[in-house]
Amino acid sequence: MFGLFGKNKPVKIRGYGGDRKYGVAAKNVKELIKKGCTLLQVPLSGARVCLYEDGTIVTQEFFPTLPDNSELVLLSKAQTWSGVLCDIGQLLSTDRHADALVEAAKGLLSDEKSFKKRKVLIDLLQNLEDTSDLESRDEDADWFNGVDARFKTKSAYMKYNCESRIRGYMKEVGDATRSIQKAKVRAEFLKTSKCLVEMLKNDKYNGKYFDRTENEYGRLCTREGWFTCQGSFDQKLCQSLHSINPYGSRESRIVFGTWNLDHRIEKKRTIIPSLLEALQNHKTTDINLIYFYQMLFTRENLKLVHIACHKKGAHNLLCDTRKMFRTGKNAKQDTTVKKKRLI
Repeated sequence: MFGLFGKNKPVKIRGYGGDRKYGVAAKNVKELIKKGCTLLQVPLSGARVCLYEDGTIVTQEFFPTLPDNSELVLLSKAQTWSGVLCDIGQLLSTDRHADALVEAAKGLLSDEKSFKKRKVLIDLLQNLEDTSDLESRDEDADWFNGVDARFKTKSAYMKYNCESRIRGYMKEVGDATRSIQKAKVRAEFLKTSKCLVEMLKNDKYNGKYFDRTENEYGRLCTREGWFTCQGSFDQKLCQSLHSINPYGSRESRIVFGTWNLDHRIEKKRTIIPSLLEALQNHKTTDINLIYFYQMLFTRENLKLVHIACHKKGAHNLLCDTRKMFRTGKNAKQDTTVKKKRLI
């Protein structure tokens, strides 16, 4: 009706990739595009306008039906717009709007009543306020809140965190000694345990897995500190695409504590009992320690998993009996184990 009676229709127009909106009034689409191109310095040839919401092209027939102050996007000949999702994609690909987004999200959060929307806003804020680019205690004191004062960098603490988990696995191996009745078997098991401890010391308890300053073949995270769930023991990938950066905030560091280094072949149900059984009629020198070391303490058998992907039921996977005892090949490997760090 506006076009028919020659009245101006007010709209809000923005350029492709721009976040600033301009108020423009026009009698028809042709006039709107001309004014928009002049205002936003877009070539007139091939230019068009579409709805910000879903990318629908605004034709002359459609124009009169638009509500006042509709949000539109001015596109040049080569540009396309798929709606608000396109804007989100651009925001996620740049840090240019981070500060403005933080303030906007905080403002929305203060008034939002929907629990679902509040959760989305809280998660957004947590990621926008990421401080993973900071490393030292002096730079990011909040991250170190609750962390022992001896740790001066995030990487040092994360390395210790991983070492502590691995040490815990070794403790479980040592605790199995109490269940051994035969003195001879117990003595051999103690020898085996001491050998495993020496191998762990040589590899610094594999703390490198959580240390982002390690080379990419040693660590489980990106250089920035992002960890990706490797999926449950019976899957190749995480179907939910879980990821976390414990270097990014104190809260993420704490939540990362719920992630597990899960043994595919189970430690208590399978590996330790298999080691005990092997020692019933064999000496430590007969055991392929490299194999058991890999199964207990390395990525050969460990998967980093989000708590939701950690299946606590029986895995029903067995140790490889062909690898449990030393042969000519793996006996030769033993002579080089001190020279080569196991991955």
